[in-house]
Amino acid sequence: MGAEDFGRFLADIPGAYAWIGNGPGAGLHNPAYDYNDAILPAAARFLAESAKAALR
Repeated sequence: MGAEDFGRFLADIPGAYAWIGNGPGAGLHNPAYDYNDAILPAAARFLAESAKAALR
């Protein structure tokens, strides 16, 4: 669903979005889903480096 919303935004405003995987396990919207918090530092680095590259 997020792709539909952000795809609409990108039609009007230049930008990008990325999905950050968090390993194997139950799918999203499943009661057994358990988000892997350990992925957050890597995702934050990716976002920061992407922003710096875009600003160059």
